[in-house]
Amino acid sequence: MPKSPTPLPQHRSLVDWLRQEEKEVWAWFADKEKTATDAEQVRLSLLRDTYRMDAQAHPEVFREIEAACAALDLRVSVHVYQAQNQTEPNAAVCYLPGEAHVIFSGPILSLLSADELRAVIGHELAHHLLWQLEDGAFLLADRILHSSASHPGAEPAHAHSARVWRLATELFADRGAFLATGSLEAAVGGLVKTTTGLAQVSAKSYLAQAEEIFSKSKPKTEQFSHPETFIRARALQLWTEDDGALEETIARMLDSDDGMDTLTLPQQSELAALTRRFLAHLLEPAWFQTAAVLAHARQFFREFKPQADATIVTELADRPTAQREYFAQVMLDFCAIDPDLHDPPLSRCLEIARDLECLGSFERMLTKELKVKAKDLKKLKEALP
Repeated sequence: MPKSPTPLPQHRSLVDWLRQEEKEVWAWFADKEKTATDAEQVRLSLLRDTYRMDAQAHPEVFREIEAACAALDLRVSVHVYQAQNQTEPNAAVCYLPGEAHVIFSGPILSLLSADELRAVIGHELAHHLLWQLEDGAFLLADRILHSSASHPGAEPAHAHSARVWRLATELFADRGAFLATGSLEAAVGGLVKTTTGLAQVSAKSYLAQAEEIFSKSKPKTEQFSHPETFIRARALQLWTEDDGALEETIARMLDSDDGMDTLTLPQQSELAALTRRFLAHLLEPAWFQTAAVLAHARQFFREFKPQADATIVTELADRPTAQREYFAQVMLDFCAIDPDLHDPPLSRCLEIARDLECLGSFERMLTKELKVKAKDLKKLKEALP
């Protein structure tokens, strides 16, 4: 098992997408003068709104900080605070270059055992560890994604990307909690105490509870008021067990459902690329390439050219139902855009819908939207190769 946690695939995907697709936004957030101004504001806010703890008055806290830093091989100046006027037990960290500012709130320190305290500190310091990687690339992505999600003009993809990023970051930090202590029970116990406020919990019981949730069905995170807790506990257990299907399992955990409104920004780009390939293949027959049809295709993609793609339909057949029905909707437009073509577009689209395993949905679209008669659909299907 590694000495330090490594970023999850979801982190890498979003960082790479932002660097490539939002270069100006990336540059603005990376501006050095803005970062310096923010740092001074952070320090002032912490002095104003917290009680600053020191090693002389709170040796037990700084002892666990020293142990966690050593376990994570993290060389950073750590400052500790207790928040004022906050009743919920929690811990957080403010990042500044070379400085980790850990803030406790509510009665969290009175709830945790020494090992659990070290785990919670390891969790917060792992956030710092992530944010300093690659010259702060993951910190920039964190700021961009959460700022975008809170913008009045944000689209569902912005909110979902921020949500996936946040959960992936918590999973990363939970690995820091384990590495700081070498104890799954301490890491999960600290997590459960923080989220419940209980002074006594059983980490073993909660791990069994999390496993039971996932054994019964694929839970959707929006069904739970605090979905992160059981997801995080289960994901950490699988990571400590070196589960071979870990990445696939976590990907399923982080996807709330298979709908089109829950795509991340990179997933949207991937779907756009698939749509271009799909249209190029759909319109590959010369008879389909009329002026009206190509003009409509170029409303999707300006530089569009039809081209056979022997693998695209097979690839799409493995996609979630909502995405395959999206491609059926795309085909619906091209069945009607040039009435002079008559039945051949219907036949080609019916054949592809059959191969995509969404024929029933496509037939319903044809009868409802294009008023195609059932008897005519039957004849066309009977004639398919």
